Amino acid sequence: MGEIIVSMSGISKSFPGVKALDHVSFELREGEVMALLGENGAGKSTLMKILSGVYTRDEGTMKIFGKEYGDLTPKQAQQAGVAIIHQELNMCRHLSVTENMFLGREIRGRFSLNNTAMEEEASRILSDLRIDIDPRETVGNLPVSKQQMVEIAKALSTNARILIMDEPTSSLTAKEIEDLFRIIRKLKAEGCGIVYISHRLEELASIVDRVTIMRDGQFILQSDFADITMDQIITNMVGREIKEKYPKVSCPKGKTIFEVKHLNAGRMVRDISFSVSEGEIVGFAGLMGAGRTETTRAIFGVDPKESGEIFVDGKEIRISCPEDAIRNGVVLAPEDRKKDGLCTKLSIRHNLALPNLDLLCNRLGIVNSQKEEELCEKAVSNLRIKTPGLSIDAGNLSGGNQQKVVVGKWLARNSRVVIFDEPTRGIDVGAKVEIYHLMNELKQKGIAVVFVSSEMSEVMGIADRIIVMCDGRITGELMAAGATQEQILTMATAFESKKISA
Repeated sequence: MGEIIVSMSGISKSFPGVKALDHVSFELREGEVMALLGENGAGKSTLMKILSGVYTRDEGTMKIFGKEYGDLTPKQAQQAGVAIIHQELNMCRHLSVTENMFLGREIRGRFSLNNTAMEEEASRILSDLRIDIDPRETVGNLPVSKQQMVEIAKALSTNARILIMDEPTSSLTAKEIEDLFRIIRKLKAEGCGIVYISHRLEELASIVDRVTIMRDGQFILQSDFADITMDQIITNMVGREIKEKYPKVSCPKGKTIFEVKHLNAGRMVRDISFSVSEGEIVGFAGLMGAGRTETTRAIFGVDPKESGEIFVDGKEIRISCPEDAIRNGVVLAPEDRKKDGLCTKLSIRHNLALPNLDLLCNRLGIVNSQKEEELCEKAVSNLRIKTPGLSIDAGNLSGGNQQKVVVGKWLARNSRVVIFDEPTRGIDVGAKVEIYHLMNELKQKGIAVVFVSSEMSEVMGIADRIIVMCDGRITGELMAAGATQEQILTMATAFESKKISA
């Protein structure tokens, strides 16, 4: 294995009310993939933001390629050979691929920008990585997976030798993940050191050489991947043994609570019909672009419906906007919790109270502070939201705790139907289990639970019944107890298979 190219020792960092890093050590070698693992809030991203110049450290020393650095700016980190690809992609969607790759370091001619030279260089880098993207294409027109590849190409265009990837596969399909792994292996063979942050532990065996585990802002251990088991990784991440990856409870199946009939909404929601009964969780499976998220948005009234009927407890309800859905007991925890589910710059208190003002205000529209306090404290207690206090901004919480806040604001209303869209995307294994327990608790209370997931193992492990979608339509339905991944995948590619055979 190559020489040490990053050495961080005794790194500490505090934010108001939170000690994010407590004397953490980390190292990376040339030509290796180092998995940086830990629960949400463990400090992984904070440590990497110090390495990439986004944050300054409070204490500690840092060496890059043998040279000692104090606090870096992003520009200095880039010059030192460090590049970071954030979980939330930092792209200017209205600019072209080339313009994004060279933003802030454009190639200039005598009197203007040398667009030809930049396009040629962008094309060369994309070609070297075998990424089929036109450098003149507007980034906003590309799918998320292609935008991810552009971010990698952009990083390499700065001659980065240290590449940090934060949850790079969270929005990718199986085929796109394999393309990403091919690129990672290529970079590794060329001597690039890669820090790989992911909560998808099943991916690690394909690419990882060593692992560093953090917990509660502290360094726990470092090991060769070959010398540690998956159970040991999980135990060290969460500080306790997780006996069941997918905890499941059995409930007697009761009456039908929620029913959707012949729902149509645009090209991606065509003739959708399904029902959910008391005592069951219904999971929606399918490949990216199957229409699952579009279905949840149409049900919740975010997107307009062309036709269809929706029933709650046997009574037809009319939903033309989210307010109608909420009033009738149908709520949605959306796929993008930061963009659509939370006001990240508002406190936990305000996020929990905001959609419940009709319950908290008197006739004059004045908030009853005592009711608000009771509602918020009950949500934090019942959902075990980890926070120093209700006044903390929601954006400062870990991904798992943000998801709990999204759910908490709806449960205060005694909702009858809770729809989760990708509820565990980007959160750690411990927080995932807590979300699963929450879904089970709702199921036991007789609340209809619907959830969308791109992870087939998750759908099979948590759902009682699985509905599979492809190309905007339901292509199959299975009882989870007897389902296999092969069956789900066959149904998830039903229309694609027809196209190929035709």
